[in-house]
Amino acid sequence: MEADASQLTSGSPNDSQHDPGKMFIGGLSWQTSPDSLKDYFSKFGEIRECMVMRDPTTKRSRGFGFITFADVSSVDKVLAQPHHELDSKTIDPKVAFPRRAQPKMITSV
Repeated sequence: MEADASQLTSGSPNDSQHDPGKMFIGGLSWQTSPDSLKDYFSKFGEIRECMVMRDPTTKRSRGFGFITFADVSSVDKVLAQPHHELDSKTIDPKVAFPRRAQPKMITSV
């Protein structure tokens, strides 16, 4: 029975996929590199992971990326600042959620 109790406290599989320290960063310049993204956001806290998403064919930036902070409180610091600018573009940081957790958009025909 003790094993069952420990499984209950570890959380559901969906909880392990959602990292509360992970942020979606939209509106990136085509010139923004993972290094410049990391440099900008490191003033808010220690960065565990940083990536700029690229088109697999052209290798060109897709204009967004992800930052994962080591400490969740860093996310609050980012969100508390109303304006973020990197490489002469206003960027839009948001808390990242797993795709399946996002509500589906309903469109009428």
